[in-house]
Amino acid sequence: MIKGTKLYSILTGACPVCHNESMYTSSNLYNPSKTQEMNERCHHCNTKYKIEPSFFYGSMYVSYGVGVGIAMVAFFLGYFVFELSRWTIFLVITSISIVSLPIVIRLSRNIWINIFMDYDKKRA
Repeated sequence: MIKGTKLYSILTGACPVCHNESMYTSSNLYNPSKTQEMNERCHHCNTKYKIEPSFFYGSMYVSYGVGVGIAMVAFFLGYFVFELSRWTIFLVITSISIVSLPIVIRLSRNIWINIFMDYDKKRA
């Protein structure tokens, strides 16, 4: 991945402005108490992550799209590639949705903040 692109920040969870540190306090996605816990500011460029109160509520809309996308891929693979029954596909999609929930939460937050902030070479 190329540092300085939105894709880099979205996939790594790096600060959207400088890309020098993670926005999250813990790198462990599967710790329920720490999945959404973020640093208040970037220690390198001093960017405030929570632009306004309840800023990340908008990421719920993004997470819906990401979750539906994952479910659609699972359906098409299960139905057309592996030729599974509909009941089995339902169980697979449910399982994948549960297991990927922390990933979807962070990914949607990363996408949401990158909509509003851009990489700045001067602050990197």
